[in-house]
Amino acid sequence: MSFRSLAQASAGLLLLAFTSLAQITSIEGDVKGMDGQPVIGAVVKIERTDIKATYQTKTDKKGRYFHTGLPIGTYNITVLMDGKEVDKQNGIRTSPSDAKDVNFDLKADSAKLAAGAQQMAAADTRQMSAADKAALEKNMKEREAQLKKRSELNDSFNTGMTAAQNKQWPEAVAALTKASEVDPTQPAVWGQLAEAYVGLASTKTGADFDAAMAKGLEAYAKAIELKPDDAATHNNYALALAKAKRFPEMQAELAKAVQLDPPGAGKYYYNLGALLVNSGQNDAAGEAFKKAIDSDPNYAEAYYQYGVTLVSKAAIGSDGKVTPVPGTVEALQKYLELQPTGQFAQPAKDMLATLGSSVETRFQNPDAGKKKKK
Repeated sequence: MSFRSLAQASAGLLLLAFTSLAQITSIEGDVKGMDGQPVIGAVVKIERTDIKATYQTKTDKKGRYFHTGLPIGTYNITVLMDGKEVDKQNGIRTSPSDAKDVNFDLKADSAKLAAGAQQMAAADTRQMSAADKAALEKNMKEREAQLKKRSELNDSFNTGMTAAQNKQWPEAVAALTKASEVDPTQPAVWGQLAEAYVGLASTKTGADFDAAMAKGLEAYAKAIELKPDDAATHNNYALALAKAKRFPEMQAELAKAVQLDPPGAGKYYYNLGALLVNSGQNDAAGEAFKKAIDSDPNYAEAYYQYGVTLVSKAAIGSDGKVTPVPGTVEALQKYLELQPTGQFAQPAKDMLATLGSSVETRFQNPDAGKKKKK
């Protein structure tokens, strides 16, 4: 394979699609029984309430449980023993920082429940005024309406997510649109609706592509309006803007993602570089990959892609010899050092071999070609 063909083929390995980023967190804690001792093997059910989802784990031999990979949200956590619910805590809100610690003490919680039950029984036996009864009925109706709304939201959202996972984009858009109408205040709903529209756009061309993409960008803007500090949404919005060829706006959104999530800067700059490569902006792509390396010196893929952008700048003499620009060989070698068996290992070796065969004399013997003084 010629050097030019090798460089073109290697550059083509850059992924054209990117994974949307989402912030995750963990919930952990201890479970103690009625005797005050750790409960071993208790089932801990973790139910997300803002968007319907259920997770499950068990306590270990020390009575401790741990579940990671949970999306940021609000959860109800239930402890079950022998299939029966023995304790529960509602409305646990997670955050992107440390794991949320939620402990259960069945003996103490049982005492609290008993005291609460006695208070409720006393309240039931007292004579209620007409105003109290009216207020109670109003609260019950409001609660019923809220439960109905929550059920409709969860059903629509889950239907939309299932359709999106199966790439049934029209169905996903319809269901998620309904969810956004049931509750317009949910940033997660708008974010998923945006992705569904972008997926739908990928199946269209011309004016139909533009229309679907415009809807997707509009939904992303709404999600960011509701939650402006979410770096993942800014990143995903940037990827959609790139597909719409709105590159200045794309770069601005990625810059916001970097600002909000400095530890993730390498990922965001890498995404920027990949998108710039795919749009034919090689020089700008190289700068982005270099920033990804500066942000994360162990980002192997960034070294490889940076090396590829430099390979394309190599000079080919009339005699067929190749002279790479400074940094090319070093970037490819660094990739192989970090990932000797990675997905780009073979093309990196091929490029290095081609470069070595053409520039070996130049690098290993800098005095070659100079006339000796008599």
